[in-house]
Amino acid sequence: MTAATHPAPPPTLLTADEFARQYGGQCVELVDGVVKELPVPFQEHGEVCFKAAFAIGSHVLANDLGRLTTNDSFVRTKSDPDRVRGADVCFFSYERLPKGPMPKGLLRVSPDLVIEVRSPSDGWDDVFVKVGEYLGVAVRAVVVLDMTTLSASVYRKDEFQQIFDNGDDLTLPDVLPGFTAPVRKFFE
Repeated sequence: MTAATHPAPPPTLLTADEFARQYGGQCVELVDGVVKELPVPFQEHGEVCFKAAFAIGSHVLANDLGRLTTNDSFVRTKSDPDRVRGADVCFFSYERLPKGPMPKGLLRVSPDLVIEVRSPSDGWDDVFVKVGEYLGVAVRAVVVLDMTTLSASVYRKDEFQQIFDNGDDLTLPDVLPGFTAPVRKFFE
């Protein structure tokens, strides 16, 4: 008699709301209903995220433009099956997320701006998939801060990529009027 092998059952798919309730605060994303663990980033990644959040947050607060979230805040990028990504930094204008207490749970609105910090271990294919997903849910601009090239790339729907090198000033006039920051400051 031989032992029969049976394929493993398919994973149980989660909705975005179930995912947010069960995995909030963990280093994971939801990809087509399946939980995907993410590597815990190194300190260099966290420092670049902080500098980006500080630069943008200072401008946002000084000009009363909206709200900022950090630390892999959940962004719903697809439904049925659901996808939820963890963005490094998000800016929400008050038009999208009005003043008042921050809503609990998974937001139903997309940010105006997402910043992703690309560590040397992050593959470009994965980064481009995320950029496409963010733009597909009406994020107005996605900035990728690349720790390898020390540059900032800005992506907008139906536009060519804009690259800001280490000696350039990053500007986002359509999303953050008046904002300017030397790219090198994110990586120093």
